[in-house]
Amino acid sequence: MNTLRITLPLLLAGLVATAGSAASSAQTAAPRSRASLPEPVDTGNDCSTQAFPPRFRHSVPMHATYAAAPVAVPAPPPAPPAPPAPLPEAGALVSAAPIASLEAARAAPSQGVMVAGTIDRDHYAHRDANPVHLAATDPVSTFSIDVDTGSYTNVRHMLKEGRLPPADAVRTEEFINYFDYGYTPPTTRARPFSVTTEFAPSPWNADRQLLLVGIQGYAVPASEIPAANLVFLVDVSGSMSEEDKLPLLKASLKQVVPKLRAQDRISLVTYAGATCVALRSTPGDQHATINAAIDALGAGGSTNGAAGIDLAYAQAAKGFIKGGVNRVILATDGDFNVGTVGVKELEDRIADKRKSGVALTTLGFGEGNYNDEMAVELADAGNGSHHYIDSLEEGRRVLVDEMSATLLTIAKDVKIQVEFNPGVVAEYRLIGYEKRVLAREDFNNDAVDAGEIGAGANVTALYEITLKGAKGARMDPLRYGDTPTASAGNELAFLRMRYKSPEGGASRLIEQPLFPTVSAAPSERIRFAAAVAAFAESLRGGKYAEGFDYSKVAALARASLGADKGGYRAEMARLAELAGGMQTEPVAMP
Repeated sequence: MNTLRITLPLLLAGLVATAGSAASSAQTAAPRSRASLPEPVDTGNDCSTQAFPPRFRHSVPMHATYAAAPVAVPAPPPAPPAPPAPLPEAGALVSAAPIASLEAARAAPSQGVMVAGTIDRDHYAHRDANPVHLAATDPVSTFSIDVDTGSYTNVRHMLKEGRLPPADAVRTEEFINYFDYGYTPPTTRARPFSVTTEFAPSPWNADRQLLLVGIQGYAVPASEIPAANLVFLVDVSGSMSEEDKLPLLKASLKQVVPKLRAQDRISLVTYAGATCVALRSTPGDQHATINAAIDALGAGGSTNGAAGIDLAYAQAAKGFIKGGVNRVILATDGDFNVGTVGVKELEDRIADKRKSGVALTTLGFGEGNYNDEMAVELADAGNGSHHYIDSLEEGRRVLVDEMSATLLTIAKDVKIQVEFNPGVVAEYRLIGYEKRVLAREDFNNDAVDAGEIGAGANVTALYEITLKGAKGARMDPLRYGDTPTASAGNELAFLRMRYKSPEGGASRLIEQPLFPTVSAAPSERIRFAAAVAAFAESLRGGKYAEGFDYSKVAALARASLGADKGGYRAEMARLAELAGGMQTEPVAMP
């Protein structure tokens, strides 16, 4: 066995050396260390200036990268000539150090060892669901708004493939905020958004109520969007070669090109083992040049995303448009495995770069290596949003149909605070927004970062509420101190909102009381929002769903479709039915 461990790696090294000799007499037959192998050099110039020719850099997925160090072995004894073996695929790199086993490769992702099609490394941050609060002891709820939608489309992708998602992949607010609820837009741009509230019975428990808080940003026609300086930072590592990754990204980017104007600027920066500028800042009306650069993108290499971020922001600085839209759009299928790879370190880097006035949006693609946590955190740190592209239709929706909402910020650092009246409310629970919950004192602290609203975007929050004296309370009443010292008459709650203009400065405050007037006939918007919330809660495990199963979700959704432009609501109802069909019940043991 020991002889086999020694001779097999040497045989592979010999094959590589033989192949190299056939290509160039200048190469030697000895195995080379990682340091002596040719590395792509990031010159900061066009991709054509890289040390590797384009075909070598991007045409072949690199499923094996350099190991950490060469392994010294004694000279092998004479052996009979080996039978001919297929040479490595053109452009592929073979590690000089042997990989002992597949298990070793799985155990050492930080060494850059990648094995194609063997490891599902999708990563999601775990967050416990928001708890129930007693209004008598904890009456204030504070959170930052969120316009991300990536969780919904990622889960949609999984369900259409015939599998239920992991619970941590489901973020309820991103399910709710995927849909348009037809809120009345603001009448003036002096106040960048309108606020809509509604109070109605909960569909899963008649002894509780739902409070809906909806925010609608003012819409800006595409023709009125300021000049845009867009830098697309494209992951071209080997894993991006799959059809639902780089090919889908390229097709989505080409949907954008006809909409670009002469005053716009667009750049393409790619990153794999090295980074380069595939398209320098180019006027938006040069459609043929831009399309040619998109067509030339190909996949191959490891994933040095941190270096790509630095180069992308450098390009954004070169093309910066004062008073315009300046944004980096990062498109990737997953993790960074070269250079700076920690989420916190990358988040700090992005937070520092946003001070330049350049925002960051993230687009996720594919599966198997998808780092959802990283994509979400980087978008949050970069004053942008996160979206998951599961189809060309979704790519067009995000990058074309909702371009103004995706690109143009109309209000930033938007925070919501709801103070419940303990004389009216016994309990409350914020549904979703676990990653956006703020401390009470953060509401008045302008130094605390919060979410942004894009032009024409809408944001929805739902609270589940138990009124005082109702049967639906989840907690027993307190023996001491359950009588409020003060209340504001028959007000249900008091709503406060803070936001800053896109240019910054001190925050502005909006305040209004809310009253417990239950809708005699709940609107289709709150009924559909409730269906979406129940769908997400069920996918997360159903702790607060109270038996409101997938069939009931689908029925409620179908009864509240409304106009349903694009058929997105009907699709959600169908997804609930699919999830119900995949759900398994425990089998009773004899």
